[in-house]
Amino acid sequence: MATIKKGDLVQVITGKKQDRGGDRGKQGHVLSIDKERNRVIVEGINIVTKHTKISQTDRGTKTGGIETVEAPIHISNVALIDPSSKKPTRIGVRLETVVKDGVKKTVRVRVAKKSGKDI
Repeated sequence: MATIKKGDLVQVITGKKQDRGGDRGKQGHVLSIDKERNRVIVEGINIVTKHTKISQTDRGTKTGGIETVEAPIHISNVALIDPSSKKPTRIGVRLETVVKDGVKKTVRVRVAKKSGKDI
């Protein structure tokens, strides 16, 4: 089970401070995850300018130029936000048995280490 999933609210815990132009301390939602390279793309974090070749669509509108996009950062540089305290926390897993349609099934539930509440 992945500790951080798409849509989670995370905070950047490493890197340059915000007063020096960095992203440490900023929060955002996870847009996508690359499990092979252990990288996440977080909304509003690690903004880079990307130069794309200007082309023309079928309708005649031009696309391309200079765009600002979010670049991926390593998954170890972000921490999940605890829903109760709104501070970064580590994640644990608790096993629960759930009965659904007469069948017992064990389910893994993500738990915040600081508060002990479900995520």
